[in-house]
Amino acid sequence: MAAAIVHNASTLLGSTKAGCGPVAPAECGPMPLRCRPAVPEDAPACVALRGRTRENAISVQRLQALGITAQSWADDIRSGALPGQVALDANGALAGYCFGARDSGEIVVLALLPAFEGLGLGRQLLARMVQQLASLGWQRLFLGCSTDPASRSHGFYRHLGWRSTGQLDANGDEILELHLPLAETRPEDP
Repeated sequence: MAAAIVHNASTLLGSTKAGCGPVAPAECGPMPLRCRPAVPEDAPACVALRGRTRENAISVQRLQALGITAQSWADDIRSGALPGQVALDANGALAGYCFGARDSGEIVVLALLPAFEGLGLGRQLLARMVQQLASLGWQRLFLGCSTDPASRSHGFYRHLGWRSTGQLDANGDEILELHLPLAETRPEDP
């Protein structure tokens, strides 16, 4: 699926596009939510949630037409090609997620259920995903984002430091990038 998601990332994200080792589970946001790294068993809930977002919802059927299924998503999580972070509510149900591409440094998708918007959860998931990709050695991350200033994603990413590259992807979404600070280097041996 990494190939399908990465190849179709602009389509998947449409016009609203989301060295420290693995990111550990943690409390996230002001509500009783738990964030943790994604596991293959999360994939069916991720596919279902994608069709229930407020902006840029993509149905299970449309994802399937793009070659993205619960099985392919699970396979890519399992292989490490599609690392991700998920947020679970107090009952263990999926509230949102953020996934990135191991091989390109792209933030592929950030999605939240409407009930969890405006609470800082998207920011927390994105920060955890940025940290996870940085731990893989990426110093420049990128994503596709709506060019429409009325879209929530337009201001969200810019407020967090993402900057336009001045380029559009094949779907007309603006490519934003985030440059990460260089990792500290060891002092030279005397």
